Amino acid sequence: MKVENPSNPIGIFDSGYGGLTVLKEIVKELPQYDYLYLGDSAHAPYGSRSFEEVYDLTLECVKQLFNKGCPLVILACNTASAKALRNIQQKDLPILAPNKRVLGVIRPTTELAGNYTKTKHIGVLGTTGTVLSQSYPIEVSKFHPEVKVYQEACPLWVPLVESGKHNTTEADTEVKTHIDNLMSRSPKIDTIILGCTHYPLLIDTIKKFVPENIKLISQGEIVAKGLKDYLKRHPEMDAMCSKASSIEFFTTGETKVFDEKGSLFFGKGIRSKHLHL
Repeated sequence: MKVENPSNPIGIFDSGYGGLTVLKEIVKELPQYDYLYLGDSAHAPYGSRSFEEVYDLTLECVKQLFNKGCPLVILACNTASAKALRNIQQKDLPILAPNKRVLGVIRPTTELAGNYTKTKHIGVLGTTGTVLSQSYPIEVSKFHPEVKVYQEACPLWVPLVESGKHNTTEADTEVKTHIDNLMSRSPKIDTIILGCTHYPLLIDTIKKFVPENIKLISQGEIVAKGLKDYLKRHPEMDAMCSKASSIEFFTTGETKVFDEKGSLFFGKGIRSKHLHL
């Protein structure tokens, strides 16, 4: 049953399109809920922005989702999770909306990542902002203090994906360079986290240059299972989320462009509405 304006959807936020790979997996895992996706395409990419800029933009988008009735918001963006989540949770939520919650994608990923590695050496591929934030090493050390984390910033991967060049020789060259850089830091790496929600679109290219024995972790599935577990552990939050299997899409950018590119990430056609920020 489709509802045009679900009263309390789960909000999914990203700086652009990448979070749609997370939403896709969440909908697979939890199809009964209502969802509202907001992509801040007008200000993307976030990866090269300062902590202050990312925090301000993310907070404004979270407020917009709260205003549209979302009791729970997932920051399906590694840069926003790295640079803004903690401040929003600790400083803003108690004043803005003490009964609402904002969750990120880094914590559930790092919580499980240590279970995959046998050598205790994990690699992370991410945007410059995510890597500089040190969020992955910090979070992994909380859950798995014995695990060593090696990071590699891949500043051109998001532009490659967003320009539709993820299956080109240009992408091959760019991906191989960063995989080689990462592996040179430790030949013992047996698990690699794709620390950006755009990177699943590069998965076939990544697999070409990563040794077969290495486990690649995409975030969508992990975040989806983490959300399912969270709602089970917090029945009061689950009760606040409406369930009519509807999805609405909003973008701060051009809707036509968003729909065209977004459908590649989501795996099927989408129709968005413009939201002015």
